[in-house]
Amino acid sequence: MIRGVLFDMDGVLVDSEAFICEAAIRMFAELGKSVSSDDFKPFVGTGENRYLGGVAEKHGISIEITKAKARTYEIYRQIIKGRLNPLPGALEFVDKCRKKGLRLAIATSADYVKMEANLAEISLPADSFDATVNGLEVENKKPSPDIYIKAASKLGLKPQECLVVEDAVSGVKAGVAAGCRCLAVTTSFGRSSLSEADWICNSLGDAPDEALQW
Repeated sequence: MIRGVLFDMDGVLVDSEAFICEAAIRMFAELGKSVSSDDFKPFVGTGENRYLGGVAEKHGISIEITKAKARTYEIYRQIIKGRLNPLPGALEFVDKCRKKGLRLAIATSADYVKMEANLAEISLPADSFDATVNGLEVENKKPSPDIYIKAASKLGLKPQECLVVEDAVSGVKAGVAAGCRCLAVTTSFGRSSLSEADWICNSLGDAPDEALQW
């Protein structure tokens, strides 16, 4: 029986990809290097170390990842103010889960700084969830199941009692591998790519009732 819901963040609750990409491009520009948004696409959803590091490797750019991330996040927090919005149906779906008495967790590959900034901006602060797991807390990123196993554990639940809500192929694979059921949102990938999920919807506004009734 479902007792908890484990939410990915980017592409599920909020679409911050354009903003983190803009911030990263500006950060590289400050280093005198020109990169494009297309350079980042292969590294979406892999966490900021790989997101920035992968592009640096591609262009042969030497960066100190801790400093590069810190500067990118400084820029990011500035540019999302008043511009970052929740995805359609996200706030209502979270509220629906709460009203059902389900325990809720965030499980994101993003670092804590980005998680905190995003959730605060869309009026779903991190401390309003029963637990959070960010990319700095797990060594093996999605599609490894580690992040969802950890999130379930933080809720005091078994993965088999949890629904994972994802938008990415790697995230769906992680949820399935953890032993969770999975609801996929077609924010970032088409239905055929997300076929391993138990349920698929276009937005959380039209999520099937069955996803919360098992």
